[in-house]
Amino acid sequence: MEETAHQDLIFLELRGKLQTGLLFIRSDVVRDDADVQIESKQDSVLSVQTPDRTYQVKLTPAVSLVETSCQRSPGNTQHGSHFRLRLKVEQPTEAPCSVIGQLRVNVTYSFLCQSCGSMVLQDRAFGRVLPLPNGNWNALVDDWCCHPDPFANKKLLPRDGDCLLGDTFLLLARDSSCEQTLKHGSKHVMVSCRSCSAALGEEVTAGVLKFYITEILVKPRDDGECDITQLSLESEPNSERQRFLEQTLASRLVELSSAQSIFRFSIQTPDDKAVILLWLLNTDSLVASFPDAAARADSFISADNKEHQSCRAVKAVKVLYILCSDSKLKDVVEVWEKDISVHPLLLPQSSCEELQKLLMSSTSRLPAFLRCMNSYQVTYRQPILVPLMKT
Repeated sequence: MEETAHQDLIFLELRGKLQTGLLFIRSDVVRDDADVQIESKQDSVLSVQTPDRTYQVKLTPAVSLVETSCQRSPGNTQHGSHFRLRLKVEQPTEAPCSVIGQLRVNVTYSFLCQSCGSMVLQDRAFGRVLPLPNGNWNALVDDWCCHPDPFANKKLLPRDGDCLLGDTFLLLARDSSCEQTLKHGSKHVMVSCRSCSAALGEEVTAGVLKFYITEILVKPRDDGECDITQLSLESEPNSERQRFLEQTLASRLVELSSAQSIFRFSIQTPDDKAVILLWLLNTDSLVASFPDAAARADSFISADNKEHQSCRAVKAVKVLYILCSDSKLKDVVEVWEKDISVHPLLLPQSSCEELQKLLMSSTSRLPAFLRCMNSYQVTYRQPILVPLMKT
């Protein structure tokens, strides 16, 4: 019972590319597989009928269940039953896009503190928006050049009107407005929001600031209301902060993987200390789950009545991860640290700690047989799937 304490009642994962699915039902929801009926209804709704309640999951319009191919898996787990589904997927999954993937020249932006929503930089337009070299570029220069690295110990810095894009941060030139909205830490390196003291980034030089994408919101001028920019203003800031962190990082992982064929990442603090090892397994998942709150008709789940519960499936990426602090996995961590194909991603120390808690919490909600894969823990992360701005 300890393993199922936080486990969701029902968990559904659909794979768009494979056009297959997995449905798990906890043992206290249904004990006899024969009592479960799974069918597809109009408007891409998947209905799961149990003796006590009907659970409905609204899928994306392009996904539907092939009813005649729905088969129970040959074996049941100790804590519940799982069923294999066959799907029909008419359209490819929409690719997510992070802030870094959407910044453009000659568009005026405002930068806000994600924690409190206060304005940090207002009305910034860029004549150049340029990507910085790959995170391992120094090592690659050493491997491919027959002469000493000409860029060693040199920083690539933006000029006025430039925005340089790192993997998880932006480099911007400082202007006079920064003195009213930002403050420095005790070491004069960390840059924080003057309104709420949340750490936003670092001072690279006296004239250049680094902002991490996990700490700021970016909004173009005259853009309509955007869900992402309102996350920090909701009634449950901790929950919304976790959602923002999850979506921002998941979107960036997918972008880097798609553009550079990178699948393994090392989440590191600014001092290059590895905290989490991430392995991006797939990006075509559609997931839905019913927590214990569903049975109580909490506001998180929309319920027509106590005999019917419904929710919407969301697109997600499946990730394997290892916490570097786990002494039992020291050998695995050392192998990753020596592998040049592992891509480093820098995040503030506080964000690394938040991410660890978020990953562990998410894993605990999965069915027990899905939580691990060899030495790795499993989790699903929801990326940002809607544009942050008008184009």
